[in-house]
Amino acid sequence: MTRALVLHPDIKSDRDRRLPEHGLAEAVSLAAALPGLEVAGAEIVRLPQVHPGHLFGSGKVEELKARIEALEVTLVLVDGPVSPVQQRNLEKEWGVKLLDRTGLILEIFADRARTREGVLQVELAALSYQRTRLVRAWTHLERQRGGLGFVGGPGETQIEADRRAIDEAVTRIRRQLAKVVKTRELHRAARKKVPFPVVALVGYTNAGKSTLFNRMTGAEVLAKDMLFATLDPTMRGVTLPSGRKVILSDTVGFISDLPTQLVAAFRATLEEVLEADLILHVRDIAHPETAEQAQDVADILAELGVAENVTQIEVWNKLDLVTGEARSALEVQAARSERICAISALTGEGTPELLDLVSELLDEEKFSRSLHLGFEDGRRRAWLHEEGVVESEAQDDTGYQLELRWTARQEKRFRDL
Repeated sequence: MTRALVLHPDIKSDRDRRLPEHGLAEAVSLAAALPGLEVAGAEIVRLPQVHPGHLFGSGKVEELKARIEALEVTLVLVDGPVSPVQQRNLEKEWGVKLLDRTGLILEIFADRARTREGVLQVELAALSYQRTRLVRAWTHLERQRGGLGFVGGPGETQIEADRRAIDEAVTRIRRQLAKVVKTRELHRAARKKVPFPVVALVGYTNAGKSTLFNRMTGAEVLAKDMLFATLDPTMRGVTLPSGRKVILSDTVGFISDLPTQLVAAFRATLEEVLEADLILHVRDIAHPETAEQAQDVADILAELGVAENVTQIEVWNKLDLVTGEARSALEVQAARSERICAISALTGEGTPELLDLVSELLDEEKFSRSLHLGFEDGRRRAWLHEEGVVESEAQDDTGYQLELRWTARQEKRFRDL
């Protein structure tokens, strides 16, 4: 069992920073998601600014060294980005292995990935990460003498050889991935011949997607109170109350500050979301930062290119953890909206109503319509985008030309605006 110390740097100059207590709690949950790891200690490290060489100031480095020795840890997890130089210097100072947030998430992904595609995507992301950190492996570069022209120093040659080896591995994995993706495309094409709509579950990691998936399908998917419990899309057929069959897809959870190479690497893993007819955005409504988490999910969906015209339902999960007036307020708010369902996937409360809503939205017949709106109709145009009925939009001198696909009910509501 590896003993680890979790550090959350709270940098005052970072304007986008969230409450450090929540950041530390998430980092500890991340660490707990890695098997064979014991969190021996966790603390917030307040910093006026980032020190370029060591991340922390010299006094703080010494103070943390004493804490590392007292706790007898062999691994330090820093919840944030750590440059290769900072990582090398801190490992040298403290005499322990160090992982930054990206490194830790990669370790978890490597442990969780099950399908061939998932494993390949992890390898690709890991190689991309390693390529930027070659400086760590070659500390003997300090001894090198730079060459002239085509003749480099010995260390330079070694780094180039390593980069070439990584680039060759990346090319090989991309080739393998292309085959896997082609197979998935064939499966998807076969599914399209069967007129079953795809309903995708998305949400922040640990929001309860897998628990809801199991509740709706009766499947035994890994559902733990653990970050990134699901990494590969799991698909099952579900018969709705109306008798209609749909395909339900459970996906990897999103997380704030997900490194860009991971978003890119896992795009294919989230392809089912891109193909979905309906998206269920599952939120942990009991979490103190549920609004910020919802925004992170929205940002990543936009980055993945999920079309605005895909209908979305917000599923406010973990209602069983909210009590008193706060719970009543949430239930009233959810009841006022046609696109919000308050549930507890754990107890089953609210899930029949959710299935009814899914049935209702998928069973409604949609038709196409062209519409012109003037520039003064900003509010109505915004409403159309919120409803997800805009398929394309063009702008001319007099306003907006919109191509819509909507239901009779949505058209009536638009007329009443």
